Amino acid sequence: MTYQPKSDFLHVMKERGFLADCTDFQGLDEALLAGVVPAYIGYDATAKSLHVGHLLNIMMLRWLQKTGHKPITLMGGGTTKVGDPSFRSDERPLLGPEQIADNIEGMSRVFARYLSYGDAPADAIMLDNAEWLDGLNYLEFLRDIGRHFSVNRMLSFESVKSRLDREQSLSFLEFNYMILQAYDFLELNRRYGCLLQMGGSDQWGNIVNGIDLTRRVLDHEIYGLTSPLLTTSDGRKMGKSAGGAIWLNAEMLSPYEFWQFWRNTTDADVGRFLKLYTELPVDECERLGSLDGAEINEAKIRLANEVTALLHGAEAAKAAQDTAREVFEQGGVGDDLPTLSLDAAEIGDGISVVQLLTRSGLAKSGKDAKRLIAENGARLNDDLLADAGRLITVADLSQPIKLSAGRKRHALVRLG
Repeated sequence: MTYQPKSDFLHVMKERGFLADCTDFQGLDEALLAGVVPAYIGYDATAKSLHVGHLLNIMMLRWLQKTGHKPITLMGGGTTKVGDPSFRSDERPLLGPEQIADNIEGMSRVFARYLSYGDAPADAIMLDNAEWLDGLNYLEFLRDIGRHFSVNRMLSFESVKSRLDREQSLSFLEFNYMILQAYDFLELNRRYGCLLQMGGSDQWGNIVNGIDLTRRVLDHEIYGLTSPLLTTSDGRKMGKSAGGAIWLNAEMLSPYEFWQFWRNTTDADVGRFLKLYTELPVDECERLGSLDGAEINEAKIRLANEVTALLHGAEAAKAAQDTAREVFEQGGVGDDLPTLSLDAAEIGDGISVVQLLTRSGLAKSGKDAKRLIAENGARLNDDLLADAGRLITVADLSQPIKLSAGRKRHALVRLG
């Protein structure tokens, strides 16, 4: 990016590494300088919780508000019924209204940790696109909105083209998704004066469609801004781990496990992640990221504490660090480890360690648990677990036991 932004928001986005592309840097910059800019990011309700992959754009909304502008969190109660085909190899499973509503409720709790909602000019608002999508008349929509879309152009977008190039089916239902997302931007501009849509760079085509549609229908100037699709320095997609998705809701992933995810950041990613996921000054992020040897571990702890405190609170971050110190440095059990509670009836004459590894989340399946044991990757109370057929009895659980998968993943099992 050669443009030098004058507005606080774009300056922060550029300085901290959030920018991939923008439809009009100068036009957006001038709008940001002229007054409060409402901006939105959309979230389809495909799960009960957001995950770490969403955290980058949640931080963009947070910085937007901190620099005096208005975040709009748009929940996809309508678009979730269709499913975004972007860069997917198959169609998303279709969810019913009750599941979608339940997912929105679970997802919405995370935003309150990062944004301030209310009625002031720069207060965030949460909307649901079902408000305008559910009542659409199909024939009117085709006539008034569909006529502005070229199928040739839609087929040229990389998100669709990559699917078709692989000769994988793209249903007409999914093909409509980009029209509905474009219509969201139009409605948000018409109803709430929204001037900016943000998203990952995979959403570029959908964002441009919305801008084009709004110009054609309302003759309004609006903007799009994308963030890079993050991968870690070793090439993995950000937010993926051996244990699955890194969820943001505490009931789906404990604060300790969330903290540990950040503590395990690769050395080369520390400085970059501090800029993106914390509010530490940029020069401090760069200083911490440049450390090496044993000192880089202190920088990772700082990263884990800062990110966990933003999501779960300072007390949860401290408890996670204390647990990690007890588990790793002192060989203890730790009070904040993920816990599997069993009653005596469940245990019966004994429950296998394979089941315990699976139910505690340390292994994805019985087969995975057996492989872990065979490769000397499982431990019971810090002792090597060599027998996949071992049974744990009620007597064994007179005290909680600690199960470990590798050196960094642990869980407690106890009588509940």
